[in-house]
Amino acid sequence: MSIWTLVGIGINAAILMMVVVWYIAKRLNNAGYVDAAWSYGFTFVIGVFALTGSGDTTRKLVLAAMVAVWSLRLGTHILLRLLKHHPAEDPRYAELREMFPKRPWFMFFGFFQLQAILIGILSIPFAISASNPAPALKPWEIAGVILFVVAFLGEIMADAQLAAFKRDPANAGKVCDAGLWRYSRHPNYFFEWLIWVAFFLYALGSPHGWVGIISPLLMLLFLTKVTGIPPAEAQSLKSRGEAYRDYQRRTSAFVPWLPRT
Repeated sequence: MSIWTLVGIGINAAILMMVVVWYIAKRLNNAGYVDAAWSYGFTFVIGVFALTGSGDTTRKLVLAAMVAVWSLRLGTHILLRLLKHHPAEDPRYAELREMFPKRPWFMFFGFFQLQAILIGILSIPFAISASNPAPALKPWEIAGVILFVVAFLGEIMADAQLAAFKRDPANAGKVCDAGLWRYSRHPNYFFEWLIWVAFFLYALGSPHGWVGIISPLLMLLFLTKVTGIPPAEAQSLKSRGEAYRDYQRRTSAFVPWLPRT
């Protein structure tokens, strides 16, 4: 089975999954559940690749383990946040409702399907690796596994530090600048991006692996220009004002670096 046939299977599987998710979200009247489903979707797709891909079993199992661990942790992290605030809907989706007041769920159906297609495109490195029948992991794949472990632990640490900061009543209204957040305004996004770099490195151990560069490039675009940093910064400026502007002046936006004095 060719790489692109496998990618097509993944896209179709994600589309079917998002039809179910759209129905559930419609019943709950909260489109925000697509965020958790988007993360969980990669576990679903890598499972399809592991079962249908013609690649080496060990290579597929290692890849499936990495993708599933990352996908399930992130999806559950988002889901718990959604459940905490339900039935309140994320402001992004509330704004979309205002743009399509007559038939919002018709619009959301198309939006959910776009998310499914995006899952398929981002899964290209997975399809490349799952199609490689060569035995034994190559140096690029081992490097990918090592980077994945570092990035995964870094993302967990960043999320834990932010959660601990928010739990302390004394920090109400303050800006988290402790731990990793002292060196980056969005260390969680940085390590999330490194995870996708790790998936790309893993794909480089297979023929045509260079094509997998599309995934970290797309994630870098989304995280820094579209759905990641811009709305997060806007919300922080709205809620914390001058304190967050001062944090912006002295702290790197994405890549961890020494704070400016």
